[in-house]
Amino acid sequence: MTTVGTNAASGAASLHGSTKGDLLSRVSIGRISEVIVDQVRLLIRQGQLAAGDRLPSERELCERFGVSRVTVREALRVLEANGLVEIRVGARGGAFVTAPSSRLVGEGIADLISLATLTAAEVTESRRVFELGIVPLVCERATDEDIAALYEICDRSKAALQGDDYPLELSAEWHERYAASAHNRAVTMLVSSLHGPLLMSLERAREAAPLHGRRGVEEHRALVDAIAARDMERAKTLMSAHLDRTADRVAKVNGGR
Repeated sequence: MTTVGTNAASGAASLHGSTKGDLLSRVSIGRISEVIVDQVRLLIRQGQLAAGDRLPSERELCERFGVSRVTVREALRVLEANGLVEIRVGARGGAFVTAPSSRLVGEGIADLISLATLTAAEVTESRRVFELGIVPLVCERATDEDIAALYEICDRSKAALQGDDYPLELSAEWHERYAASAHNRAVTMLVSSLHGPLLMSLERAREAAPLHGRRGVEEHRALVDAIAARDMERAKTLMSAHLDRTADRVAKVNGGR
């Protein structure tokens, strides 16, 4: 495990010839804690700091950055909130660099998407790109566990229809589990981050067709059948028709707002 310190000319620009004890530099511009956060983040991106590396103590950081302990603690809180460091207590405690989790990254993407006020039409269009695009991956990589999970969601959906109470959350759950079956973390993260906008677009489709979802449940099962059979062409055809119908219904509601 490595202990790191300071020297990053103008916010950690050039690191040639530096040792791990000379990576961080004094700051004097802008909101100081943010500048410290930016320095540490840049060093992690450049590979100068790696998961498991221990940052200097608060006292050392104060001296190296030339700031107060309050400022250092604020910077550490921000780094921890962003999943870039883990604060441990005890004799061997301190701030340790950690790789950001997919959950935190996904939450950040979800926040950006939510704040973007996407339209139902835009969401449905993006689903055609993602969900059709990953059909080959899903057909190739889906495990028995994936297929069983998809069928289980279909069973719950069918039961909900019989009770005349089909929650659109089940549709969103199926599509997210389908994306996870591609076994590509980036795809899973992006599709999961669209959960809220996806539900919004399905609600818009339901406004145009109150029974929207019933036919979709049948298509979900047919898609799982195609995936289980590794029939990529049939899966593509089914997914295309499935998404096209949603797009058509969304377009009928205030121009796909």
